[in-house]
Amino acid sequence: MGSLDAVIFDFDGVIANSEPLHFAAFAWTLETEGYALSREDYYSRYLGYDDIGAFDAVAHDAGRPLTPLAVRALVDAKQRHMRTLLHEPAVLFPGAAQFIRSCAAAVPIAIASGALKSEITEILQAADLEAVVSVVVAAGDTPKSKPSPAPYQRAFRLLNEAAGGRLRAERTVAIEDSRWGLESARGAGLRLVGVTNSYGAENLPAAELIVSGLSALTLAMLEEMCNAR
Repeated sequence: MGSLDAVIFDFDGVIANSEPLHFAAFAWTLETEGYALSREDYYSRYLGYDDIGAFDAVAHDAGRPLTPLAVRALVDAKQRHMRTLLHEPAVLFPGAAQFIRSCAAAVPIAIASGALKSEITEILQAADLEAVVSVVVAAGDTPKSKPSPAPYQRAFRLLNEAAGGRLRAERTVAIEDSRWGLESARGAGLRLVGVTNSYGAENLPAAELIVSGLSALTLAMLEEMCNAR
């Protein structure tokens, strides 16, 4: 067995350049209900949440809490608007598809994300990547979302079960773009790579390795990082 056992990717901000689309869909949906969401607030306060958590937090911070039923309605409206935005060209970051395929040819890979599974699947299908990603953990698949370790714990467990129990958490790399995601992966005992697609390196202090994006990452770099201890 090599030094690298598996790779688990975050989705938005790592594979797909969809955070600007999520912000646009959140802002549009909230505006219809009289809430305001600035780009600065989205990236500094709410990006790490899944859809339910984000709407709930925005409403709470605005002093106008929503019922679970009202939050569900906003999530559904946001999802409908997001589907129209997903057809924008160049949703994937440069080099993302190539790096994912190279990882999948070497080790088991998964996605652990707060995005809706339907959105992840649609983008993976369009990029002809669905067949190489063996596990997708998305919004609603765990009781708690990031920064809880639950999404990464579930993704690792499913990968490990499929691999016959041979995978090691300390030899599994999580690739993240936010401090919330890195906190989640660290809680699951994984190795941490940060990409600066959404935040600068100074905002990713937990990462053991920081790169500008998947186009700047190689399997050899992940192997070397796992060999470091």
